[in-house]
Amino acid sequence: MTSVRPEYPRPQFVRDSWQSLNGSWSFAFDDRKIGLKQKWYLGKETFPMEITVPFCYQSELSGVEDKSNHERVWYQRTVSIPEEYSNKRAVLHFGAVDYECQVWVNGQRAGSHQGGFSSFSLDITELIHEHQAVITLMAQDYLDDLTIPRGKQYWKEKGEVMWFTNMTGIWQSVWIEYMDEVHMSKVRFTPHLDTNEIEVQPFFEGWNKDQKLELSTIIQFNGEVISEEQRVVHASVEAWRINLRDFNDHGMGRWWSPEHPNLYDVLFELKMDGVIVDRIESYFGMRKISVDNGKLSLNNRPYEMKLVLDQGYFPKSLLTGPTDEDIRRDVELAKVMGFNGLRKHMMVADPRYLYWCDKLGALVWGEMAAAYIYTEQYAHRMMDEWKEVIERDYNHPSIVVWVPLNESWGVADIYYNEKQQHHAQSLYHFTKSVDSTRLVISNDGWEHCKSDLCTVHDYCKDPEVLRERYSDIKNIITDMPGLNGKKFIYNPGFSYQGEPVLCTEFGGVNYHCEPTAPIVEPKAENQGEFVQQLVDVIHPYVSSKLVQGYCYTQLTDTETEICGLLTWNREPKVPLNIIKKINEGHTSF
Repeated sequence: MTSVRPEYPRPQFVRDSWQSLNGSWSFAFDDRKIGLKQKWYLGKETFPMEITVPFCYQSELSGVEDKSNHERVWYQRTVSIPEEYSNKRAVLHFGAVDYECQVWVNGQRAGSHQGGFSSFSLDITELIHEHQAVITLMAQDYLDDLTIPRGKQYWKEKGEVMWFTNMTGIWQSVWIEYMDEVHMSKVRFTPHLDTNEIEVQPFFEGWNKDQKLELSTIIQFNGEVISEEQRVVHASVEAWRINLRDFNDHGMGRWWSPEHPNLYDVLFELKMDGVIVDRIESYFGMRKISVDNGKLSLNNRPYEMKLVLDQGYFPKSLLTGPTDEDIRRDVELAKVMGFNGLRKHMMVADPRYLYWCDKLGALVWGEMAAAYIYTEQYAHRMMDEWKEVIERDYNHPSIVVWVPLNESWGVADIYYNEKQQHHAQSLYHFTKSVDSTRLVISNDGWEHCKSDLCTVHDYCKDPEVLRERYSDIKNIITDMPGLNGKKFIYNPGFSYQGEPVLCTEFGGVNYHCEPTAPIVEPKAENQGEFVQQLVDVIHPYVSSKLVQGYCYTQLTDTETEICGLLTWNREPKVPLNIIKKINEGHTSF
């Protein structure tokens, strides 16, 4: 087993029969774009470099660390299929490849995918020869195409201002999974807190109605069996509810929350004609996010969200977590500082990140990477990839809010352009149509269409102005805090309808701590000044009777930005308990 990101990449749908492909691959740049013409996928070419997957070539941990732009790159690796899996189906999984790719196995085309942040899978069973698979992947990025959802990745070679190093190619884990012809392809968990039921919807492949298919479902909590049932499957897709026994403890016993991240363990065993053909381990959490009488509620109780914005970058590996422990550590640090959640900004989180938020207890705002220019082609790309993101991450209890658009990025003319308004509305309504368990923001920060929350971005650092502004919704609407008062909170035809108010970007206090970090003005000159500025920008929201949540910018310094509470190397700029006390409402230290 590889020592590079060796953990199972998809912790909510676990099989024992899998093989990690992280580690060393042959690698080549194709700047002249001759690889397809010369049929590099046939395996006759020797690629001149080695790269460590899943790190992109721009990163140090890849072993390449070339920051120059190469829009087309090739990967190749020969995989020996273990004898024990010779009669199984082999499915090749890619966590993420930026931006689009084609895949061949033993010189035969296996498939393709478009979308730099979503996962995809290819059944390669019929392409394996003599227990061997030569896997070749060509990844293509389009750095000059600003209609591609890329988030904070810059299209130039060197990051500046708020844009960071771009990525091309494989940047999340790669693995092969082995399974019988008849198997579960996925499962969907929908919690119904008010009736104390979990809705289970499994999906199956490879069988027909002439075969008797039975699914055993065992649900445990802290080792105690809560439910055990056998069910004959009558259709390829059906859903049912399982009662989890009556209780009424408002989250102190088995409901999921940041304070009590309770999870149910699930074991599925699929039998065909009485023989076990598939075995899946999973989990879910019972939680409910809602707006009740104007109050943001978690598990039917008013709840104040205290989030920190997480750009997700690491010094040596960019958007890929160097290790699973590094990913976990980011969540732990946020909680130690008194935050109960994280807003994953302008990117789609690694499933391992979401797993640790589920496990440790942290709310997540799931956000899509933005494009910069609106076209009809962008709208298709955005919708297609967003669908895949929601489907993959639906089961994570930590995700409570979906954010497809942020600050009108990609829809710069949304205030007066009806087509762009319809785009924002389509993302909102589509998301609600496939996920009724979460809140959705049409365009976070300003220029809202229909949204479940009224979210504003406000980087004012004057505490008196902030206290006055957030004492009355009319002040917010009048002041238009976003982008120096130049952005309306709502688009024409839309208005505030009593939704909970949250400030979902604010702060951004610059404090220079690392010699290699850039100097960004204005900045705090010392630790004491940094703490006072944190108090000035956080306390008005903590003390406001109107604001029901906030998201401080940001968790760590990132390349061109030094506004983190931690350095880019995850070192605290001030003792973490001070930030925790500020989040609790303390003002003197």
